[in-house]
Amino acid sequence: MPMATEVPIRLYLDKLLKECRNVSVDLALLPGPVKSKALHAVADRLAADEDGILAENGKDVEAVGKSFENADMKDRMKAAVARVRLTTDHMKEMVERLHGIADLPDPVGAVTSRQERPDGLQVSRVRVPIGVIGVISERSPLVTVESIALCLKAGNLCIFRGAPEWKLTHQAIDARFREAATEHGVPPGAWVLIDRQEKEVALDLIRSARTLDALIVRGGAGLRKTVAEQAKVPVLCDDGGLTQLYIDEDPDISVAQNLVINSKVQRAGASNALDTLLVQQLVSRQFLPPLINRLLDEFKVEVHACPKTVALMGQMAMTGHTAIIPATDADWHTQFAGPTLAVKMVEDLDEALAHIKVHGPCLTAGIATTRYESALRFTREVDAGAVLVNVSTRLHAGDSFGMGSDVGLSVGRLHAKGPIGLEQLTCEKYVAFGSGQLRRPHPVPDAYFDAIMLKRP
Repeated sequence: MPMATEVPIRLYLDKLLKECRNVSVDLALLPGPVKSKALHAVADRLAADEDGILAENGKDVEAVGKSFENADMKDRMKAAVARVRLTTDHMKEMVERLHGIADLPDPVGAVTSRQERPDGLQVSRVRVPIGVIGVISERSPLVTVESIALCLKAGNLCIFRGAPEWKLTHQAIDARFREAATEHGVPPGAWVLIDRQEKEVALDLIRSARTLDALIVRGGAGLRKTVAEQAKVPVLCDDGGLTQLYIDEDPDISVAQNLVINSKVQRAGASNALDTLLVQQLVSRQFLPPLINRLLDEFKVEVHACPKTVALMGQMAMTGHTAIIPATDADWHTQFAGPTLAVKMVEDLDEALAHIKVHGPCLTAGIATTRYESALRFTREVDAGAVLVNVSTRLHAGDSFGMGSDVGLSVGRLHAKGPIGLEQLTCEKYVAFGSGQLRRPHPVPDAYFDAIMLKRP
């Protein structure tokens, strides 16, 4: 029996995306209570079918394990398997986030401003869905569920392309998500899960300007680079950009050390984890040695340091401590996404601001200071997705800012900076109510216009 020929990628995508634009119109008009009820139902369904989802995930884990055949790749295999495996705690978090998204206020139709003009024209700005949003992700199924749920709640149609190592897990979640949502009033086709894993599928998707209105990128530097070079669709967010923290002169040393450790270690691979630490040189002798000792020995963070910091810490290797590594110029431009930190001494706030300006884009910028003037100047002059004063950079997130879940962080200038939550998944249109107002001068003379009006029965 002859083998079935796989459908060409372009035809596969065209068929998959054919009705997206039409469905997105219906989805935009879906009432808020329907969306909330459906998302609660989806959360309950995922909780009820947890065992089935974890069983499918087990098959994905097994497939990943078998892909590492050589014995010398054992450590890499363990890390890959740990990354792909879902647990009951992951499922619990997934369900909780779905309920949380369902309970958020519906942004669609919200009036953000209203004014009455001197001629009586009433002008409002109203939130509306963006339309069709493509999501390219290398991250866990938790991101899958959040992305689809947030897009649905904001009235957008989500086209999701996930990482191949979670193929069966995604399919299991998608089937239950789709069944529960359609049972509670969500139109069929309200999101699309792309389950073909060829790289060409992702490339064709990010070039689909006729279908997509915007892109969300959840992944590493390689994926971001590809999207930046190849995409023909605007990118809402991609989690790209540096996270930098400046320790001002005369800080609260204990607070500042806790900020650094939490910003770097709490989750070293996060997009808002600390990349570059800038320390005012007058406090560096007191501040840096104990901090770097803890980072190296207690938290196993690799420290890349400027020449001044290397000189300050020069005796560490001789006293039994792990040595720091001299920083290269590339380190000041790197989003490490792992247990590596670049440390630099600076003369003052001026030099810190100049460094941040040159080494960007800056996703998250923080300052640890007891000086109100320094804090005010820092917040005013730094261009970043979020600027934080005496706060861990890990708090640059939708839930910390009272927005609920987000689909990522942005440094963009054309839509929104910072966390992209429900409101940022909408745009605004103007709505104006009038009573016959005209642009003057009117092409018909007033006297003639009045005469016509008088002839009306």
